[in-house]
Amino acid sequence: MQLTEKELDLLQIIEENGRMEIDVLSKMVELSASETEKILQQLEEQRIIVEYGAVIDWRKVDNFEGVTAMIDVKVTPKREVGFDEIAKNIYRFPEVKSVYLMSGAYDLSVVVEGRSLSQVANFVSEKLSTLDSVISTTTHFIMKKYKHDGTIFDQGEDDRRIVVSP
Repeated sequence: MQLTEKELDLLQIIEENGRMEIDVLSKMVELSASETEKILQQLEEQRIIVEYGAVIDWRKVDNFEGVTAMIDVKVTPKREVGFDEIAKNIYRFPEVKSVYLMSGAYDLSVVVEGRSLSQVANFVSEKLSTLDSVISTTTHFIMKKYKHDGTIFDQGEDDRRIVVSP
């Protein structure tokens, strides 16, 4: 779908901050508030804007021992559906946060979240590895997040001066 320059600007702004007020957004893209709301509604209806989200630093939440793992998955694609069917089977698990088709040594990259290392390990051994078409998996546990979706965690004074432009 071909978007106007104003629509592209709006998407880039809300991707950085989805909670920005309509009046602030409309001034940034030089449109009226009603025009801005109408464009956002259309983008939502067309599923260009899929969801609004927050980035949370769970390490700062007491008694939360969440674990994130990135799992490389090698699969055998099926005739006429390729990788889509196995990807769909994987992304339906509630533990799975993301699934990507990759180039390189592995076919799919799967991001999984759980309460503990053992919960993620059980997911891999009991659910993921047992799926038809899955040949092998390699699990990488995330030890610390420094930057996620453009957000820098534990910013120091030097980081606050970094200006990121799209």
